[in-house]
Amino acid sequence: MEHVEQDKLWQAVLGDIEITLSRGNYLTWFKNTQLLKHDSDKLVIGVPNVFIKQQLEKKYNDLVSDTLRKNGVNVPLVEYKIQSVVRRPEADEAISLPSVVTNSQADHSPQTTLKASNSLAHAYRLGINDRYTFDTFVVGSGNELAYAACQAIAANPGIKYNPLFLYGGSGIGKTHLIQAVGNAVLATKPDARVVYVSTEQFVQEFVDALRYKKNTDFADFYRGADVLIVDDVQFLAGKEKIQEEFFHTFNALHQANKQIIISSDKPPREIPTLEERLRSRFVWGMSIDMQNPDFETRCAILQIKSELHRVQLPNDVVDYLATNISTNIRELEGALNQLLAFCEMRALEPNLAIATGLLGSSQARPKHLSARQIIERCARHYQVSVEDIVGPKRDKDIVVPRQIAMYMLRSELHLSFPKIARELGRKDHTTAIHSIEKIEKEQRLDADVRNALAEIKERLYA
Repeated sequence: MEHVEQDKLWQAVLGDIEITLSRGNYLTWFKNTQLLKHDSDKLVIGVPNVFIKQQLEKKYNDLVSDTLRKNGVNVPLVEYKIQSVVRRPEADEAISLPSVVTNSQADHSPQTTLKASNSLAHAYRLGINDRYTFDTFVVGSGNELAYAACQAIAANPGIKYNPLFLYGGSGIGKTHLIQAVGNAVLATKPDARVVYVSTEQFVQEFVDALRYKKNTDFADFYRGADVLIVDDVQFLAGKEKIQEEFFHTFNALHQANKQIIISSDKPPREIPTLEERLRSRFVWGMSIDMQNPDFETRCAILQIKSELHRVQLPNDVVDYLATNISTNIRELEGALNQLLAFCEMRALEPNLAIATGLLGSSQARPKHLSARQIIERCARHYQVSVEDIVGPKRDKDIVVPRQIAMYMLRSELHLSFPKIARELGRKDHTTAIHSIEKIEKEQRLDADVRNALAEIKERLYA
């Protein structure tokens, strides 16, 4: 079969698969695949790494075979082969585009219209990192809604989801995703004024504007943006004068149908001392809770990052890292970098023994941790007494801490259900089973529960 025909066939198959799966699953497992060979005996599909190869073989092979048959292809064997996938030209162009607004570009780049007199284009003014693109972002169940919203904004900035407010814990990809929007906008509109700013930088520039009486230059710079991307907006808390300036900047851009994208580590309602008029504006468009990556997403991240280093990680090493580092992508990448650097300096191939020996001590839980300490920490977090948690009371303000304690006894100490029930003063272990299942479900849906668990763990292992 000719190459053009093969490509048409595979694009037709992918089109059918895309409407069958969730967008996150499709992007993670099928986006970078291609048809390499097709004859009467077998069909060979190229995939970018071994992890995707295994997932397609084990989980999606029936779907692929059925979809092929629907498109008139019935072969006895479908094989998956690791292959460097040819990127589409538009994806390459998006990656190679320059970022926006560095100090050296501020007066000369066609992407900016700063006046020559603007002395506030500081050397520390950040530009968009051109490595942060949609192509290098791994999509999973915890971020697929945010990913879809950002792609929609990149296609039509200022039209829908304005403002977009992304929130979630540290190191889960917020900065990558919001900068990917900026890079995608510039890929189609090179003359657009895309401004990325950390809140710390916004505050510093505002202070300097007051000091040097350059308020007008400051306002012109930010209110002249086509797309304004503000990172870590929680740091506006407690800064009344700066909140007022940001309020006016927000209004000017929103009124002109310019796109505003904001990130934070918490939802607007939980940012302390944030003015109500800002809080209400932050939720005008769409607010999305970005969650911690699930196991499959963590594995995909490890595979992709290791391939960038031209290293093929064994499956057991991928599983070990993804299992033991479950909450933070930065920690996950840091552990991978530590492992790869260790092996590179000693000319070794990464394996499970090296990974456990190198990283095991940093991941190990303190041996002195006891059931009593977990219960006490849960009680302290919810400001109730230990006696109430282990007692007979069934008030809501007691039941929730009790259920959290049961869940943590199971997740941290791996106690049996009867043992958990006894530690919490319950006679029937089915209560423990119900409580643990309830918290497992709620932590996927409720940011408050996830934040509580994270804070309790942090205090326990500090």
